[in-house]
Parts: sequence; C-alpha cells; structure tokens
Amino acid sequence: QVELVESGGGLVEPGGSLRLSCVVSMRIFNVYSIGWYRQAPGKEREFVAAISRTGMTESYAEVAKGRFSISRDSAVNTVFLRMNDLKPEDSAHYYCNANEDAGAAITPGPYWGQGTQVTVSS
Repeated sequence: QVELVESGGGLVEPGGSLRLSCVVSMRIFNVYSIGWYRQAPGKEREFVAAISRTGMTESYAEVAKGRFSISRDSAVNTVFLRMNDLKPEDSAHYYCNANEDAGAAITPGPYWGQGTQVTVSS
C-alpha cells in the first residue's frame, strides 16, 4: 500500500521557485507529522522541513529557513513544500516522510515516498 506520493519536481533556473506536493493516505495524514528530506548524489539524506499533525508547528533546516515553507491541506490530505530562491545546491531527490511523533519531528519515521527530482540549473 502506497502511503505517500510526491510530485512537483522538475528543472528550474537559479532564483526560481517550485512547489512540491505529498499526497498522504488518510490513516497516516490524521495521525503522523510529515517531513521533507532530500538526497543529492554522493551525499547522505538530510532533513529539510517538517510540519506537525495539527499544522501548528513547523521545523526547518538552516538551509531552508527564509526560502522554503511547509504547509498542509487537510481537505486533500496533502503536504506542500514551497521553495523560493532556489540554488544549484538545492538540486536533489526530495522525499516525503511520515513520523509517528505528532510534533514537527526533525528525524525520519518509518514511511517514505518514492521522491521527486529537483534540478536547479541554468
């Protein structure tokens, strides 16, 4: 059973914006906090942002603060990651993750999506 499905990645020029989406199964969405992680070739997967089950708390990695914004829409069981002022170093495969900790956890839980590729290049 697929619990998390990402979309919205693509090729964008430096300084551009993208909005990633993560559609979450209802049983996960109503109970778990959701986070975004990314992994570039040759690097470890790293935390980007997370939002609590209620949507009241958000957490961001330093590289994301001021440029990225996470949100959730309960009407469509979706978590969004809005990314502005993108840089080449933001290029990576971005993954959605569900953590049974209902707060905006900055460590991953057991559920992962397949990811969506973001490439920032001119």
